[in-house]
Amino acid sequence: MKIGFDNDKYISMQSEQIRKRIGEFGGKLYLEFGGKLFDDTHASRVLPGFQPDSKLRMLLALSDQAEIVIAVSAEALESAKRRGDSGITYDQEVLRLIDLFRSVGLYVGSVVITRNSGIQPAAEALRAVLQEHDIPVFRHYFINGYPSNVPLIVSEDGFGKNDYIETTRPLVVVTAPGPGSGKLATCLSQLYHENRRGIRAGYAKFETFPVWNLPLKHPINLAYEAATADLSDVNMIDPFHLNAYQKVTVNYNRDVESFPILSAIFKEIYGKCPYQSPTDMGVNMVGYCISDDLSCQEASRQEIVRRYYKALLERASDRKDQGLHEREIMRIESIMDQAGITANYRKPVIPAKRVAEESGEPAAAIEMPDGTILTGKTKEMLGCLSSMLINAVKYLAGIDDKLELIPKHLLDPVQKLKTSFLGAENPRLHSDETLIALAVNAANDENAEKALSVLPLLRGCDAHLTVIPSEIDVEVFRRLKINLTCEPKYQGTKLFRL
Repeated sequence: MKIGFDNDKYISMQSEQIRKRIGEFGGKLYLEFGGKLFDDTHASRVLPGFQPDSKLRMLLALSDQAEIVIAVSAEALESAKRRGDSGITYDQEVLRLIDLFRSVGLYVGSVVITRNSGIQPAAEALRAVLQEHDIPVFRHYFINGYPSNVPLIVSEDGFGKNDYIETTRPLVVVTAPGPGSGKLATCLSQLYHENRRGIRAGYAKFETFPVWNLPLKHPINLAYEAATADLSDVNMIDPFHLNAYQKVTVNYNRDVESFPILSAIFKEIYGKCPYQSPTDMGVNMVGYCISDDLSCQEASRQEIVRRYYKALLERASDRKDQGLHEREIMRIESIMDQAGITANYRKPVIPAKRVAEESGEPAAAIEMPDGTILTGKTKEMLGCLSSMLINAVKYLAGIDDKLELIPKHLLDPVQKLKTSFLGAENPRLHSDETLIALAVNAANDENAEKALSVLPLLRGCDAHLTVIPSEIDVEVFRRLKINLTCEPKYQGTKLFRL
């Protein structure tokens, strides 16, 4: 994939734009930070050249001015809500974020537990852990009628009941372990309390997608809709911006729908709203840093199809809410239609299916960085993903395809361990076991060592599997940064699966 995004320009422009917004509000800004600060893999997939840690690096450019407040909902803590990507609970994610921010030199000022109401043991448990480590913890409370009952919200019985979060720096970045954590309400509550103290402070929103200065149906913006199809988010023309400036910009439905209420809250706090539109609230410079639009369009189309296969997989593996999954699938199908693509647009799909049909066994295919498609068959000792990985590293290292990288005398003991001692029914090696065997052989085999050395070149490659992979294989491909999709069907007919 060609580079389509100027990452250095982005970091420079984005940090400068935030500095400018701080100055516009007299020296203090509450910045609601949407999306991931770390490992923004969606952005890196649809904007080739965008580094997953770009937002973090941008904040590091402002580290002397910035402090971080992490907001987490008490309701999410009580329900043990988990992140969809890592699977860890929100309380653990709060602790992980603090460690990560501190490890790179960013200052974490405090944690605010939002939507407090009644007895909430999980929230109290997190508060105790944080206080034990000298991290200030504040409480914000559930407000009846939020966000529509503006007179109550902007009063002593609304925001007035919340703790005032003590901050010391001009840029207060409000982030969270996941959606629904109350970042916006935290910012607004702070504006209320700052205003009561005679301190002038402002609010802005940093959200990468949708990209406000790209066309509504640009593939990058369509890919964002596909990524949030489960939330029913829809990109739309910002009517407030169009009315105020006669300029077409793109926002999404939730911000557009909530803007009149936000405007009313701002007026209650300040006497007037500092913004004419939801677009005005944003500070996103992504659209100005696209260096190759065609490359980004192609990457975004691929992302849309990946999201489609992900939705199909979730429907097959989660029987609890089929209606929700069906709506998500139908939404992404509509997005694919708008983008002019189908599920077969993903290049490894048809070759993988063809090999599976010919062999009668699961098969896999991967697109190499130069566009070459390689396949992997199910073998006596290797699963098809393992076979595919071996073929891929041979190709990248320039090793003869007929050469054996892992000799049988290394594979046999591993298979015996799995079946005889660990009780595995499937003797074939998963991808992690295959890579370990390859690494063992690399100690004595120059070609195996050479093959291992090219593994980083697989990062960003697209692969497809004709059956649902094991969790082990999913994790290995995630760590290798290979974009793996699959057909939504299990191998075999067993009803019980781990």
